[in-house]
Amino acid sequence: MTDIEIAQQAKMQPIIALAAEKFGIPAEHLDPYGHYKAKLSLEYVNSLADRQDGRLILVTAISPTPAGEGKTTTTVGLGDAINRLGKKAILCLREPSLGPCFGMKGGAAGGGYAQVVPMEDINLHFTGDFHAIGAAHNLLAALIDNHINHGNALGLDPRRIHWKRVVDMNDRALRKIVIGMGGAANGFMREDGYDIVVASEIMAILCLAISRVDLKQRLGRIVIGYKSDRVTPVFASDLNAQGAMAALLKDAIKPNLVQTLENNLAIIHGGPFANIAHGCNTVTATKTALKLADYAITEAGFGADLGAEKFLDIKCRMSGLKPSVVVLVATVRALKFHGGVPVEELNKENLQALAQGFVNLERHLYNIKHHYGLPCVVCINHFTDDTEPEIAWLQQKCADQGAPCVVSKHWAKGGIGAEELAQTVLDMAVQREPGFTYVYEESATLWEKLSAIATKLYGAAGISASPKVKAEIDALQAHYGRFPVCMAKTQMSFSTNAAAKGAPSGHTVEISEVRLANGAGFIVAIAGDMMTMPGLPKTPAAEKIDITDDGVITGLF
Repeated sequence: MTDIEIAQQAKMQPIIALAAEKFGIPAEHLDPYGHYKAKLSLEYVNSLADRQDGRLILVTAISPTPAGEGKTTTTVGLGDAINRLGKKAILCLREPSLGPCFGMKGGAAGGGYAQVVPMEDINLHFTGDFHAIGAAHNLLAALIDNHINHGNALGLDPRRIHWKRVVDMNDRALRKIVIGMGGAANGFMREDGYDIVVASEIMAILCLAISRVDLKQRLGRIVIGYKSDRVTPVFASDLNAQGAMAALLKDAIKPNLVQTLENNLAIIHGGPFANIAHGCNTVTATKTALKLADYAITEAGFGADLGAEKFLDIKCRMSGLKPSVVVLVATVRALKFHGGVPVEELNKENLQALAQGFVNLERHLYNIKHHYGLPCVVCINHFTDDTEPEIAWLQQKCADQGAPCVVSKHWAKGGIGAEELAQTVLDMAVQREPGFTYVYEESATLWEKLSAIATKLYGAAGISASPKVKAEIDALQAHYGRFPVCMAKTQMSFSTNAAAKGAPSGHTVEISEVRLANGAGFIVAIAGDMMTMPGLPKTPAAEKIDITDDGVITGLF
């Protein structure tokens, strides 16, 4: 069966009763969205403050390929397996964006028998969080142009407005637009553009804010542009925008509760991409799971060079979170792709290509263990075409690197297929106190932070930037040098060239643009030609998605 067919046959339990049964969450602290989705009140979240934290497990992956790695699927399977072993575990996942659902992915709620449900709802609109983020973002955009239209008392330079508009869809035609056409009645004509919602600074703010007060303060700190002197920033608070924006986010800030196919709780909240944003679910969701469960299992987007780096250097730095174990997900198929095998031949045994592609896993593993000082378990997400010689070779190579390597069959069997992985993770988690080292220190300059990521994690010889961009980095250094950096880079490679497979080394990472995310508290550095508004592929997944006459969604996968 397809993923959606499996999900639609799930025997879901009412979320209010499930939350009470599993974790004693009172019904009055849950706002139901139908029978199987609910939002958890912040008052209840705050009431957990004095509870002891459980242990945090981070799931990441090798560099993505068209062959598939299955990071979310592994996260779900691992959580179900830990619960099967008698421990209490809660998953913390990101919310899917409509852009990739209708673009390449077609869905992002796990797969096979390791899924979160209701799958269609989660993938399509869910509880409306992304729409609220988009509305809050675009409200600020409207207030900016309205202020200019009514005299521009703040002296905001229309040529130096940094706040674009957003939409939760892949639409390349909106990357650069002209607004205000048609005469003075339609406002001041200027260049503008759209990003996708998951790249919005408000998405990052929602994911990092720890209270309504913190949310409002962060929204007020957003730098929307500069005055005509080119150096004096104009903030969202100068437009008195933060209150109305926070009001639009009054429900979006509350974590969302759903369940797995095996009726275990999952918190799905927030969803920044890791290639163009910081790639982690909300701090509130993760901290709540740690208070409720023995183990909180969370994922970070794309490969470890992006998602795990930002999880550790941004999210953990700001929140004090400390993972106990990292799970690095790989597939035999994906490693053969990194070894040069075309997609249509990945089902054939090829030890030579596996050896050539292993360098990608090897670098990710080295980064996790050496640069962050974290113990790591390699999970081989099993495909039926994997051969015993390929698996044996891969396990031996991981053993040579000092990492256990476990074959997991959660996609086909659910939690029972991931029990060996779960036990390996649990055994490793109790062997040490949580803790790690950052890849750069807060005291380093912005340039040094970018260089550290590129040279240590990407294997680059260094970074470069045009004189204009270098000057912008230097200007940001004067006031925001303490900020962490968020590298916006292709997810497909350690380099900025998406076609460079394996583990390219000695390349130069060009910083083509920098953006200040003052409310979020980091600097976005765009590497190469990375776009913050994706486009649809030639054959988008939307062409296969449909609804029957009796209201059943089809085509999500």
